[in-house]
Amino acid sequence: MSLISMEFLIFVFAAVLGYYLIPKRFQWIWLLIFSYIYYASSGAVYILFILYTTLVTYGTGLALNVMENQSGREKKAVKKSKRGILVLALVLDFGMLAVLKYTNFAISNFNMLFHAGIPFRNFLLPLGISFYTFQSVGYVMDVYWRRCEPEKNLFRFALFVSFFPQILQGPIGRYQRLAHQLYEEHSFDFTRIERGLQLVIWGYFKKLVVAETAAIFVAAAFDEYQTYPGIAIFGVLAYTAQLYGDFSGGMDVVIGIASLFGIELDENFKRPFFAVSITDFWHRWHITLGTWMKDYVFYPLSLSRVMNRFGKLCKRVLGRAYGRVVPICLSNIVVFFVVGIWHGAAWKFIVYGLYNGFIIAFSGLMAQNYRKWMKNCHIDGKSKGWKIFQIARTFLLVNISWFFDRADTVPQALSMMKNAVTCFHPEDLLKVHVGTAGTVYTVLALGILAAGCGVIFIVSFLQENGMKIRAMIAAKPWLVRWAVYLILLFSIPMLGQPPDSTGGFIYAQF
Repeated sequence: MSLISMEFLIFVFAAVLGYYLIPKRFQWIWLLIFSYIYYASSGAVYILFILYTTLVTYGTGLALNVMENQSGREKKAVKKSKRGILVLALVLDFGMLAVLKYTNFAISNFNMLFHAGIPFRNFLLPLGISFYTFQSVGYVMDVYWRRCEPEKNLFRFALFVSFFPQILQGPIGRYQRLAHQLYEEHSFDFTRIERGLQLVIWGYFKKLVVAETAAIFVAAAFDEYQTYPGIAIFGVLAYTAQLYGDFSGGMDVVIGIASLFGIELDENFKRPFFAVSITDFWHRWHITLGTWMKDYVFYPLSLSRVMNRFGKLCKRVLGRAYGRVVPICLSNIVVFFVVGIWHGAAWKFIVYGLYNGFIIAFSGLMAQNYRKWMKNCHIDGKSKGWKIFQIARTFLLVNISWFFDRADTVPQALSMMKNAVTCFHPEDLLKVHVGTAGTVYTVLALGILAAGCGVIFIVSFLQENGMKIRAMIAAKPWLVRWAVYLILLFSIPMLGQPPDSTGGFIYAQF
């Protein structure tokens, strides 16, 4: 059931209506039922996979709690038992994800290296499996570290794993911030409903007007890159618009729908294209994935005994200044290697992750040198000119990474990167077909895309400079507020692509 289908809107309306009509003590049960109905709509067999993750995570969480509360055992033995349970949970949860998502990738590389003929496996890939697996594993690790108490009620825990607005593409929730909201009783609040709908409409504008219009030119530039080599640079810029409109728009829809039930999900985007470095970009883009990686991969790795010994060795060999930074740089590379694998089972995604990881690692390693060079060149690090330069530099580096993210293969990405600087034929944009009308509406589509990006840029710019636009609109008289909502709402069918011609949300495939 696509988030942009009329079927889904009717489903949400029924869920919200019933949620506030039934006795409040049953609201969480109502959400659980609708969450499983929603997930089953993509295929009843997928229920087995989410049940597997739910039961494994729930069971190991309780087992960790039992070990923790055992009396009469030495702390060392308890710690060893808990570590064994945690490893079991990680193997079972990530093991299923690895088998379903990466088996054919492993077979492909094995066949290539050893000229074998192992046939591919036709595994089902449940929708959103990466998101609900990471959310579940985060819960187990928090129980292991005693950051939260394990949920005793299996059905309540099942709701935490399966909450339908977020299950397909996040955000990746934390048990401590999300669970109590799911189980609390909520009263109908028209102001909250209005603000939720406001965000949903804004998300649909991003998706259907900006992302889907950009997708037309992205498909031409990347899927027919040999036919249109002269628009490679425009193709990657269009992909920036498509990916941001698609993913952040989807997050707005998801967060807006969750707020209709009185549930506030974590923010996942914070104006990423105003970032001044790749590190800053990842603090603003897919925030919940970045914080998950920081808390559950980066810190455990960088603070581990192995990395501590490695750090001491680096200090002896490289000196204190560089030696203390190298382990952090290595940890960042490992984190983004995992990020690349998370994005998909292909070498292009691994290269995409490592590209970001090496830039962040190199920046951390050279930070001290950068400060000296800026001082010697009399560059004011707080000036507007320097900030604009940093934003432009980061935007360029991010767009280079998109070549690997969107191209089918690494060689194609490199070929298009070469075309972007050696082959420039912007007039070829006018040859791109828009729908079944050929090139009749191509200029109009380009104009709509430019205008949509302009609207998003202006809103983001004002927010970046401290203006709380949603609060400002909410403070206006109801006639003004609803005029703004209706203008935005009616612009979607007028300017956007029809929902039945879209390809769904990009990150739903993860």
